[in-house]
Amino acid sequence: MTSVQINPDTTGIPEARDYRMFVNGEWVEALDGRWTEVTTPIVRGRVIGRVPSADVADVDNAVAAARAAFPAWRSQHFTARQRALGRIADAIEARLEDLATLTALDTGNAIRTQARPEAATLANLFRYFAGIAGEAKGVVLPAGEDQLQYTRLEPLGVVGAILPWNSPLMIAGFKLPAALAAGNTVVVKAAEAAPLSLLLLAEICAEHLPPGVLNVITGLGSVAGERLVQHPGVDKVSFTGSTEVGRHVAREAGHRLAHVSLELGGKNPAIVFPDAADDDDLIANLLLSSRVHRQGQSCTAGSRLFLHEDIYDDVLQRFVATLDAQVVGNPLDESSDIGAIINERQFESVNSFVQEGLSAPGITVALDGSPQVIGRTDGYYMGPTVFAGADNGWRLSREEIFGPVVVVIPWRDEADVIAMANDSHYGLAAYVWTHDIDRALRTANELETGWVQVNQGGGQLVGQSYGGYKQSGIGREASLEGMIAGFTQTKQINIRIRGQR
Repeated sequence: MTSVQINPDTTGIPEARDYRMFVNGEWVEALDGRWTEVTTPIVRGRVIGRVPSADVADVDNAVAAARAAFPAWRSQHFTARQRALGRIADAIEARLEDLATLTALDTGNAIRTQARPEAATLANLFRYFAGIAGEAKGVVLPAGEDQLQYTRLEPLGVVGAILPWNSPLMIAGFKLPAALAAGNTVVVKAAEAAPLSLLLLAEICAEHLPPGVLNVITGLGSVAGERLVQHPGVDKVSFTGSTEVGRHVAREAGHRLAHVSLELGGKNPAIVFPDAADDDDLIANLLLSSRVHRQGQSCTAGSRLFLHEDIYDDVLQRFVATLDAQVVGNPLDESSDIGAIINERQFESVNSFVQEGLSAPGITVALDGSPQVIGRTDGYYMGPTVFAGADNGWRLSREEIFGPVVVVIPWRDEADVIAMANDSHYGLAAYVWTHDIDRALRTANELETGWVQVNQGGGQLVGQSYGGYKQSGIGREASLEGMIAGFTQTKQINIRIRGQR
């Protein structure tokens, strides 16, 4: 595994500056004047900015602005909202490099393999939802000549969107344009660990949306996020994050019967059947499904790799060799394949799992990424680690590590591997490799997960339905169906028509 030593003086990190929140069309500080420092994982302890630390009153102001803007925004002809989202998509594309660079600084995701594609996906999502803005429409029932019976799909009102730190722009693209296209207004709570790219997105959107339609606040989840979840003026809470926090969000929003969607964790199986072992692109797709280019900080990471015993040694060897060739380094460097883990807390959490695996009896360490940590003064860098010869009951096979760690499990019987894949409280994503179409369809149908990919390992595609089973979440995003189910409500209208006299 190659690592790039980082000189803190030559990283390309800009001077720190103050960023403000975006509320009611204006850039504002917190009412009590408090600020929070934002650091980059590129260099340990390096401050790249300050953001306001929103309190309850700041959240209240943002919600009030969204409520005031809602009637006019919902009343527009859908083509007006469509044009606004399309112009935002154009503006995102024009500032793609700015968004990618700030994402790399903010999150530690490598600019070439992750940050730039994420910004491009954001533009594509805004353009997609602009295109389907007119599809939030109802139906007319054939109820006889004396009846007009029809439904209207109406926006919910104010949507509170709580975003994660691992892929803030992409997740924003799942939520914001869908909510806006359907006629809702939005208050976004940016992740406290990575808020800056969302503030740049707000700057881009500000030129094309009326004041109050989109508001972006910063601060602690325990304060600003909590108030947004509990606020009586928020009609829908759309949350992406850990399952533990998601349960809390569901409880709090449920007390007031608010609409809720949750996209939570995953411990996702990747199953390789023997007939796919010789595929030229198998290893490349396993690399994609492992999400190591996002440091494994992805809820869709294929972190449980099930290899059939007949091909186990060969595929494992090739997979490990490919992982070992990845370059770990400065996310702003075009040569880096893998960037930095978001912060010290997450770094230590991942490292504790790695150290547990290294000391576990009976486990083969096929690749040890922990020695590849670049000097502790340089940032939170860790290479991929692969534990082989594991079983599905091992703690590292069951808990979401959210780091570049893959557990490889051998199998023999098809029914057994499907049972192992399903033996998890998560059910977000799964990956299957086989040439047998019957086996592919059978396996995909039997897997208890919200998203199955066959013979490919890439990320979510624009327009597809995305969401989880079991404790991986509630609701769907990124699709027309997700927009309608997640951001509209149905009104039935019955009218009796009087006959001519």
